[in-house]
Amino acid sequence: IIMVRLQRVTFLALHNYLGLTNELFSHNMQPLRLFPQGGHAARTSPVRHGKRGFGGAEEGRESAESLKVGGLENLPPPPPPLLSRCISMPVDISGIQKGPRSDFDMAYERGRISVSLQEDSSSPLAAFSRSISHESKERKSVTVEEQPSGVHSYSEDDAAGGTCPFGPYQGRQTSSIFEAAKQELVKLMKVEDPSLLNNRVWLHHAKAGTVIARQGDQDVSLHFVLWGCLHVYQRMIDKAEDVCLFLTQPGEMVGQLAVLTGEPLIFTIKANRDCTFLKISKSDFYEIMREQPSVVLSVAHTVADRMSPFVRQMDFAIDWMAVEAGRALYRQGDKSDCTYIVLNGRLRSVIQKGSGKKELIGEYGRGDLIGVVEALTRQPRATTVHAVRDTELAKLPEGTLNNIKRRYPQVVTRLIHLLSQKILGNLQQLRGPFASSGLGVASSSEHTNPTSNLSTVAVLPVCDEVPTAAFTLELKHALNAIGPTLLLTSDIIRIRLGSSALDSIQEYRLSGWLAQQEDIHRIVLYQTDATLTPWTVRCIRQADCILIVGLGDQEPVLGELERMLENTAVRALKQLVLLHREDGPSPSRTVEWLNMRSWCSGHLHIKCPRRVFSRRSSTRLREMYEKVFERNADRHSDFSRLARVLTGNTIALVLGGGGARGCSHIGVIKGMEEAGIPIDMVGGTSIGAFIGALYAEERSAVRTKQRAREWAKCMNSVFKTVLDITYPITSMFSGSAFNASINKVFQDKQVEDLWLPYFNVTTDITASAMRVHTDGSLWRYVRASASYTPYLPPLCDPKDGHWLVDGCYVNNVPGSLWRYVRASMTLSGYLPPLCDPKDGNLLMDGGYINNLP
Repeated sequence: IIMVRLQRVTFLALHNYLGLTNELFSHNMQPLRLFPQGGHAARTSPVRHGKRGFGGAEEGRESAESLKVGGLENLPPPPPPLLSRCISMPVDISGIQKGPRSDFDMAYERGRISVSLQEDSSSPLAAFSRSISHESKERKSVTVEEQPSGVHSYSEDDAAGGTCPFGPYQGRQTSSIFEAAKQELVKLMKVEDPSLLNNRVWLHHAKAGTVIARQGDQDVSLHFVLWGCLHVYQRMIDKAEDVCLFLTQPGEMVGQLAVLTGEPLIFTIKANRDCTFLKISKSDFYEIMREQPSVVLSVAHTVADRMSPFVRQMDFAIDWMAVEAGRALYRQGDKSDCTYIVLNGRLRSVIQKGSGKKELIGEYGRGDLIGVVEALTRQPRATTVHAVRDTELAKLPEGTLNNIKRRYPQVVTRLIHLLSQKILGNLQQLRGPFASSGLGVASSSEHTNPTSNLSTVAVLPVCDEVPTAAFTLELKHALNAIGPTLLLTSDIIRIRLGSSALDSIQEYRLSGWLAQQEDIHRIVLYQTDATLTPWTVRCIRQADCILIVGLGDQEPVLGELERMLENTAVRALKQLVLLHREDGPSPSRTVEWLNMRSWCSGHLHIKCPRRVFSRRSSTRLREMYEKVFERNADRHSDFSRLARVLTGNTIALVLGGGGARGCSHIGVIKGMEEAGIPIDMVGGTSIGAFIGALYAEERSAVRTKQRAREWAKCMNSVFKTVLDITYPITSMFSGSAFNASINKVFQDKQVEDLWLPYFNVTTDITASAMRVHTDGSLWRYVRASASYTPYLPPLCDPKDGHWLVDGCYVNNVPGSLWRYVRASMTLSGYLPPLCDPKDGNLLMDGGYINNLP
């Protein structure tokens, strides 16, 4: 646990977020002269101004005692391949010891060493779970799969006869070199029985320029240098540069921290000149550890010796804390005396206005800094932050942060960079055509896209008829196109972790393992059971977002699991997903589904391929999807759209106003289809609201064009136009003919029943504000958005009685309304600019800056 904390908490905070590199290691270590060095320079530190005292003997004894207190039984959890995703879970050792598995088995599991007790490879489900998660892992891992060609390996059997052909050992018996080196290693590791190293140690010779291991590698080994030296590099934060941390000299080990913790390597090991070393693989080291547990203390002591005194101080000062779901991290008005770094989980920030109303400020996922602004400015907490689910954090007290800033001023530059990014992001979000007047400005509750950093998604079926297994496999296929995705079910958990993995006694063990999976994968999909089982409860507790999946062609109903969900304080984001057959009718009665679920934040309609509703056994279903996973996902499918929504990559099309010229929007949509650009969401103003609504209903440029043409022909009737003229008190026309034409197109369709999420913009002349409509009667709000005065009268909003007119007066091209579209990419449709013959400047519609001058 001490080593896990050191790597996952201390190094994460100091390196990833504060930008420190070689300041974390000691460079003034004394190399041992094991063999002739061949004129090797005696310099030990590669870093200029890098010599710092290592601390006295008393400090060394204290660190050794602290390791002894930690004990051998506190062995660590597995890791993430990228340092920016290093998360961990505190392990309750007392709870684990009561389980059926030994602590050594837990250590093996944490270190990703396969044990026969751990997984039955003969199980077809196990094979399937491995096969469906293999293809995407290659994108995430930077592990060197094959041995560098510049490394020559010799086992003890190879060394039994013959002479060594390289380095200062040329002409000497390889076996004698092996034995002498093993004796030195036995002394360093304090191995009581030297035979424990038999057949577990390899002699390697690396040529100059060979990379022994890379930063982020999972399959790590322990290296003991005999001759030459190994340079250790680390990638600088926000820079494509590597900095040399230290040199591993003869008699020293490197890589032992990653071997002990099971974490990925935090640096790159390279032989800049010819080097000879002994290598012990992680699995072999764990076998030695099983025979003699005390070797862990000896190896851990070498890690402590390599750390700088500064790291030891910081490791003592930084707190590793956990917050249960629903608990507050801090409250508005509290004294700000520390900064938090999210290691695992999710938190939500809420501000309470003077009127007593609470508004959402944002959500934080792993890697985010919380409270840094208040801590630096010494202001009281501006918001209340509570945990959406069980969350793990690193706590940096104010004094610790100040000490780091005084000692290493470059940390201030790093903090300025982080704060600048945050401020710039807020300015970009608030930027709009009427930012100064209050029109078009996002409220504080809309400052973040809540799906931008989701890590875990739970799938909860409404009823037994929902094809949950096929749905999750289809969604996993789509998510794999975005990043590594893992699907977990209760069966997969039992196969991987044992039949008792879901028992309450295994609570901490399961939590740690699930946290490791979040480190490795972009998204972890949790498929709940059909009933309220311990696994279902675990899925809900782990979820950043809960997908409630129902069948769109069935009667709206509230499921058993949903009733339980409604009665518990689950703060995770909840989305309703309605499944439809390919040849089925259009969505309907969505409002009834949503009215039963006031706690749902949104909904999506998914048109499923026939294979989702096919009746197959679980074995046949897995076989079919193994073939599906061999093909690339269709980016235009609804499952790919859902995947983009869950990962914050939604593509929105926003169409501006412009009267009859707005028919050109259809050409924009057709061009996007031809270019292969999917459209996940549509919005617009005036004529853009009309064309956008047609496309959201049809999802086809051809059908949109046909229906728009029919409506345009109806609007060209001179007879109807003349009959609609009225006494111009509020407008020149009564609007009845226009109302009838819009109503004929959309009839009683609701915004919620459109295939694609849709919004439009109107101007509320009662409240002098911009209104954005995402639900309700479709024809009414399309009519209101196109109510251009003084030609058409305003329309009364049936919800609050306010008068609505054309949205062009406040936002003619609402592409800046990112807070409503929740999109990472917004494409605006408008006519191309015209060249001014006087000065050659490009001119566009004046409505974008002043529609009513």
